[in-house]
Amino acid sequence: MTQIIYDGTYEGWLTAVFEIYEYKLEDIVFAKNEASAALLFSTSHHVITDESKANRVLSGLKKRLSAEGFADLYKAFLSDVNEIEEIMLRFAKHVLSSSKNVEEDFSNNAVWDLRKATRLTRKEAHRMEAFVRFKLTKDELYYAIIEPDCDVLPLIENHFKKRYADQRWLIYDTKRKYGIYYDLENTSTIQLQFNPGASSSKFLTEICDEQEEFFQELWRHYFIHVNIESRKNMKVHLQHMPKRYWKYLTEKIPNIKKEAR
Repeated sequence: MTQIIYDGTYEGWLTAVFEIYEYKLEDIVFAKNEASAALLFSTSHHVITDESKANRVLSGLKKRLSAEGFADLYKAFLSDVNEIEEIMLRFAKHVLSSSKNVEEDFSNNAVWDLRKATRLTRKEAHRMEAFVRFKLTKDELYYAIIEPDCDVLPLIENHFKKRYADQRWLIYDTKRKYGIYYDLENTSTIQLQFNPGASSSKFLTEICDEQEEFFQELWRHYFIHVNIESRKNMKVHLQHMPKRYWKYLTEKIPNIKKEAR
């Protein structure tokens, strides 16, 4: 068994695919940044991301896939599904070994598994576009905290850049510890130590604009009144808005000050 140790980027994975062919490596297991201690008797192959190697693999895949299928490979990578790198490798090998398009060849497990991973990422990206709730800080920065199942920031970046083009904003993924910052002109990827209590009443009082609490309460009031109690269907509600998202949704966070009165 060979452990392929790469930097965790898409370009790094593509470079690894090139070298798997180049060195005729077999029985592959991927590891990000460092070898897995669970595989004591495996050999290791360290990959240094190489843009030219990555582009050669991309070129080969692009010739054999539709535009959607080509884009879906990247979405699958962002899914964070267990063993997604191995699934993608099996899919890539199937694509590169065939003279025709194999995207609908669901008799091949890798094709089916990749499709499921892609759908998961799409669904999570769509939810994040709907569930992001910004808060305004005293220095006029709108920030939002998310914790998605998939690494969707690269997919939702343009949506928010177009929708909030006239505001400075930061969307931070606490699960992956990085964020996307927009400065009114460009977006950039940032890493920082974010306050884990960023939704608490004390934290909001310290950093948020003095009108922020008012607007949050206004939103809660609106949310309550547009919901018709007699038509409430909690099962359907949870399907569209699972509980794991609630801690970052303004309408689901109670007004602590109000409840304390």
